[in-house]
Amino acid sequence: MKLATWNVNGIRAAHRGGFGKWFQQSALDVVCLQEVKALEADLSPEQLNPGRYNAWWHSAEKKGYSGVAILSKREPNKIQVGFGEKKFDREGRVLIAEFPSFTIISSYFPNSQRDHARLPYKLAFCKRMFTECTQRTARGENVVLCGDFNIAHQERDLANPKSNQDNAGFLPQERAWMTKFLGAGFRDAFRQFVQENGHYTFWNQRPGVREKNVGWRLDGFVCSESLADRMKGVEHQTKVRGSDHCPVILELKD
Repeated sequence: MKLATWNVNGIRAAHRGGFGKWFQQSALDVVCLQEVKALEADLSPEQLNPGRYNAWWHSAEKKGYSGVAILSKREPNKIQVGFGEKKFDREGRVLIAEFPSFTIISSYFPNSQRDHARLPYKLAFCKRMFTECTQRTARGENVVLCGDFNIAHQERDLANPKSNQDNAGFLPQERAWMTKFLGAGFRDAFRQFVQENGHYTFWNQRPGVREKNVGWRLDGFVCSESLADRMKGVEHQTKVRGSDHCPVILELKD
């Protein structure tokens, strides 16, 4: 069982950058996308339903903004679009697919912004996600939360931690939420396999930044402890282009 998450920074731009070839060659079971930046009505059949997978989209009300998707070989038991709260759902940030052996959540966490103007909204979203995930695990569900968290949890999760202490994505409040979340029965799948520094999933688009690997690890999978023994490995595909983020793959024992 291979699961992928990728902030494509515009699904149409990603297709122009080779998304279709990557999708075809990867042979994935479930693909979660973030920041698709498109309404379903504006997409071609191949963009909407690559590889004839089952596909679900949750677009933002605002054109060209946010949006998430889930593409799956198997039909899930249930799809939940958003949290059921307009202040979050109007931005198209959450899709939840319930399969027999696990529940996967594709999520695009808000950015706190350079002046921290959206930090309260970000923390409210984080609190709501905490509730969603813990309630599901309390019901016995195996939860896989994936996507762009817009949070670098530890200093090893970004190239320049000292100069980013007061920057969105590395703020103390954001990092404290992730610590709390991981302490509530969840596990950072990437750190189960990779401990060292220098592994990132996002790079600023300025020339040379990605080549020098001056990045942030903002994307990935956080899984309920009940799935710990089923995790086989995590791969971040830094050579895959088409976005300022790269895909992350989690392999689970079925």
